[in-house]
Amino acid sequence: MPADRLLTINQFAKFSRTTRDTLLYYDKIGLLTPVSRRANNYRCYSGGQLAVMNVIRTLQKLGMTLEEIKNLIEKRTPASIIEAFTQRIEKIDSVIEERVNARNLLNDLRKTIRSALDADENKITIQHLPAEAIVLGEPNDYSRGRNDYDALLSFYRAISEKYPKYDLDYPVWAVFSEERVKRGDWRWPDRYYFSNPKGHDKRPAAMYAVGYTRGGYGQSDDLYARLTDHIEINGFEICGDAYEEYPLNEICTIDEANYLMRVMIPVREIKRG
Repeated sequence: MPADRLLTINQFAKFSRTTRDTLLYYDKIGLLTPVSRRANNYRCYSGGQLAVMNVIRTLQKLGMTLEEIKNLIEKRTPASIIEAFTQRIEKIDSVIEERVNARNLLNDLRKTIRSALDADENKITIQHLPAEAIVLGEPNDYSRGRNDYDALLSFYRAISEKYPKYDLDYPVWAVFSEERVKRGDWRWPDRYYFSNPKGHDKRPAAMYAVGYTRGGYGQSDDLYARLTDHIEINGFEICGDAYEEYPLNEICTIDEANYLMRVMIPVREIKRG
């Protein structure tokens, strides 16, 4: 269409795929003003203004407000448009990252809950578990009267400083050192960790003695005792740190007494003779 061809407001609305009311509003706020008015005060637009309308529509799709668009197109240059697009791309990338992280969290929680639905709470098994990405905290500090709650807060603080982009909404689990498991000391964990697909650490692939029990956080003594007895009776020995998780917790269970704990202790078969 020739740039100098004049169009009535209804014609322009049709060609620009918008509405008459939208054009009236754009005129009112000074975003897109008719090039002329006829004697009867009818608004007329030029064919060239269709390109401006395309700019407005493009910027709207990028999430810019009409005020932002007005300020930009009044002084637009290639450089200013590149800068505006770059800023908008960065915002979009940030939103995409948030959505991906949220999806990963939901998948992880769903997988964790499903893994416990068919668990035999009275049975201990020896099974091979693949490696899993985790975020592992530093050894917990229980000096100067600090307790497990203090250690948990320190874990969150340290992880948020070390990995500021990590989602800290993943459930936090506990690690008990091999040495402490062997001597029967299961009071407070040596470390905390949480599963995360981006984790730089690993729960190692290995054979594990796996057992379950019901109860609130920290009510694990009986399960550890049953596990260590089972390991010894069946000709295995502990060969690594124990991992303690709650696949059924406050996220999906109302009564704390019905939380389901899973403990995984790496083992190896004792060679006889």
